[in-house]
Amino acid sequence: MWVKLGFMISNQPPLWRRAVAEFLGTSLLVMIVVGSGIAAQQLSPNDVGLQLLQNSTATVLGLTVLILVFGPISGAHFNPAVSLVDWVLGRRSGTGLTLAGLGTYAVSQTLGAISGSVYANAMFEVGTSISTKDRASSGHLLGEVVATAGLVLLIFTLAATQRGVLAAPAVGAYIGAAYWFTSSTSFANPAVTIGRIFSDTFAGIAPGSVPAFILAQLVGAAVGVGLLLLLFPSAGRTADDVVLPHEAGRVAS
Repeated sequence: MWVKLGFMISNQPPLWRRAVAEFLGTSLLVMIVVGSGIAAQQLSPNDVGLQLLQNSTATVLGLTVLILVFGPISGAHFNPAVSLVDWVLGRRSGTGLTLAGLGTYAVSQTLGAISGSVYANAMFEVGTSISTKDRASSGHLLGEVVATAGLVLLIFTLAATQRGVLAAPAVGAYIGAAYWFTSSTSFANPAVTIGRIFSDTFAGIAPGSVPAFILAQLVGAAVGVGLLLLLFPSAGRTADDVVLPHEAGRVAS
C-alpha cells in the first residue's frame, strides 16, 4: 500500500502545522473533560453518578468533533501513547511518525493538556491549583491498562482494515463507554493525565498518582500492540493513517 513512501511523507502537512493541531486538539479535549467536570459538580453537587454521566457525555461528543476537525491535519492523536505506538509500528515498514515527529507530538500534546486545564479553570472562575485527588489504587491502575489497550487496539484496527472514516464516532464511543466500565474512568492518555494535575476539581488527579497511571497506560499500549499484531500482522503498514489519514492534499490550503 505504501510503495511510494517518500511521496506520502512529503504529502503530509509540515510538522509545525501538525504540532499546532495536536496542541489545540489536546488543549480543547482537556478543556472539555475538566470544564464539564466542573460544571457537573456545580449542577449536581450531591449526585456523583450524574456528575460522571454529564462529564462522559460531554467528552464523547467533544472528542468526536475534535477528531473530525484536526484529524486531516495531524491524525488527531491527542495522546502520546497513540503517537508512540504509531512510531513503533511504523519502524517495521517505514511509515508512521519519525522520532522527531514523535517528540514534537508528545511535547505539543502535553503542553496543550496543561493549557486546557488552566483555561477550563479560568472559564469557571476556579483557581488553578494542584489536584489532591489520589487515584493510584490497584484497581484504577488495572483499569488504565485495560482502557489504553482497548483504545490502541481500536484505533490501529480501524486503520489496518481501512475503516478510518469511523474513527471519530468509534473512539468517542469507546472512551464514553470506558468512563463507566473501568474503575479509573479511562484516562488512557499520558498527556491528559499530566494536564489534569492542574485542576483540583472533579476531573483532577494528584501528582503522586501520575507516574503509576502513566506506567499503566504504557503497559496497556504494549498489550494493545501485542493484540493488534496477533490479529492483524500487517498493521504497521497503515501507521500513517492513525487516527485519521492526514495527507496535505486532503486539506484545503
